[in-house]
Amino acid sequence: MKTSIPFLIFGCLLFQVDLFAQTQGVAYPAVGKGVATTFVTDYHSNGINSSMLGWGTGYEGKRFTMGTTEFSLGLYSDQLDSEKLGKLFTGIRNDIMGKEQGGSNWEEQKQYASEYSRAGISIDFSYNWLGFSFQSEKFGGIAFNVQESMHWYSRTSDQTTDLIFNGRASNYFDQLTVVYGNDTTVINNDGNVSQDTLDHVIYGTASVPLNLSTLTSGSEIQYAWNRYYNFGYGKKLFGDSTFALSAGIGGRFIQSTALFSMTSDNDGIRMYSSISPNSGIDYGAIAQSNSSTYTQTGSIPKTVGNGYGVDVSLSARLFNKLTVGLAVNNLGSVTYKRNVYRVRDTLIANMSMEGLANYNITGSLNQFLEDGGLLVLEGEEKVTINNAANIRLGATLAIGKIANVGVDFVAPFNAENPGGIQNPVYSIGGDVRPFKWLVLSAGYFGGGIYEHNIPLGINFVLKGGVYEFGISSRDALSFFTKGSNSISSAFGVGRFRF
Repeated sequence: MKTSIPFLIFGCLLFQVDLFAQTQGVAYPAVGKGVATTFVTDYHSNGINSSMLGWGTGYEGKRFTMGTTEFSLGLYSDQLDSEKLGKLFTGIRNDIMGKEQGGSNWEEQKQYASEYSRAGISIDFSYNWLGFSFQSEKFGGIAFNVQESMHWYSRTSDQTTDLIFNGRASNYFDQLTVVYGNDTTVINNDGNVSQDTLDHVIYGTASVPLNLSTLTSGSEIQYAWNRYYNFGYGKKLFGDSTFALSAGIGGRFIQSTALFSMTSDNDGIRMYSSISPNSGIDYGAIAQSNSSTYTQTGSIPKTVGNGYGVDVSLSARLFNKLTVGLAVNNLGSVTYKRNVYRVRDTLIANMSMEGLANYNITGSLNQFLEDGGLLVLEGEEKVTINNAANIRLGATLAIGKIANVGVDFVAPFNAENPGGIQNPVYSIGGDVRPFKWLVLSAGYFGGGIYEHNIPLGINFVLKGGVYEFGISSRDALSFFTKGSNSISSAFGVGRFRF
C-alpha cells in the first residue's frame, strides 16, 4: 500500500509502542509533568526555552550532556475515547505492516471508520537522533540536536468523509459506471446497489455537480514532516541569589519531507501540497506540465523544502526558588520547490478513484491528490509556508531539594500553519525525588483538543547524573479508563553527563 506518512511508518515499525503530544517535544522527562518551559535543561531546551541553558546542568561538576534514542508518539481526539484511538493506531500499524484487516476485526472497525474522519484527530511523532550541550557559569550554555518530527491533524465534513471512504461509489454520485468483463453499464445509485456491483464500479458521476469548496466545507487537514537541526545559546546576564536574569537565542535549519495544508470553510477552499516522491503518489498528467515535478526516490525519503526558524527567550530566577520563563519559538518559514501543487475550485462531476480500503485516515491524502481523486490540482513553481510558531509562558517553584511544581501556558501564533497546536494548552505539574536516583513526575493539562489529561513519568538518574533513562505518558488515564481522549508514550534510554 502507498502511504502519505512515510516516517510514521518508520516509527511504528521500529518501535511499535503506544502513543505523545508536541508541547514538550522529545524532552521525555518533561512529558510526565505536562510542563516544560522552566523545567528543561541542556539540549532539551532547544525549541522550548533556550534561556534555561544559562542556569547550568543542575548537577555539580557536570558541564557536558549528550543524548540519543529519545522518542515520543501520541494520538489525540476531542471526540474519540482511548479505546477507539487504540483501535485506530492498531489498524494503521497493521495496514503499514501489510497485515490483513479482515475477519471480525475489520467488521468491528467499519462502525468507527467515518468517526475517525469526522472527529478532530491529532497525531504527533518526535525522535531525537542526537543531542549535545555544554554549560558553564562563565560561558553560559550552548546546545545542538537533530530531531525528526511529524504532525497530522484532520477533521472532515460528512460529505468529504463519504467521498474519502466510498470514492467513486459515494452517495454524492447518482450514476455509477459498472464493468463486468466487456460489458459496461450505467446504473442509478439509489442506495440499494449490492456489494458485488459496487466492487465493479469504475466511475461515479453526479448529474448536478457541486463546487469542490461546497463539497468539502467544514474540512481541514494539516500534515507536516520535518527534520530540525536545532541550536541554542543561553547565558545568565546578571543577578545574585535574590534576582537573576538569563536570556537565550536559538534556531534551526529545517529540511521538510512533506507538507499538506487544506482548509475549506465559508471563505472557500485553500490547499498547498509538497510531498516526497517516496510516498508513491501518482499525480497523473498534471505532473508533466508542473515545473516543480520531482521523481527521484531513495532509501531515505527526499526533501522537498528547506527553511529556518528562530527562537528568543528570557527567564528570571528569584531567591533561587522561583523561576519564570517566556519564550517565542520557531519564527520563520519553509520554502517548497518540489512537487508543489495548489487546488483549483471547480465543479466535481465525476470521480474514478476507489474509496479507502480500511480505516487508516492517513491514507486519505491519496484520495485527495492522486489522478482521478477528489482535488483538481494546479502545479506551482514554489510556495513558502510560515512555520507553526508558538509562545510559551511558564514558572517553577522549588520546594526544598526534593520537589518542584510548575505551570505552563502554550499558545499558537497561527493555528492554521501545518504542524502547530490548534488552540492554547495549559498545564500544571511537577516532580519529586524520594531518592537521589529516582524522579517521579505527575501533572494535569487541558485546552485545545486535549481534555483532562493526567501525565505521569518515572526517571532514573544514576551516579549523580552520569546516566539517565526513563519513560512517561502524557495521559495515564488511558490505562485506567475508556473516557480518556488520548493515548501516549515517551521514553529515553541514552542520556549522559560528564
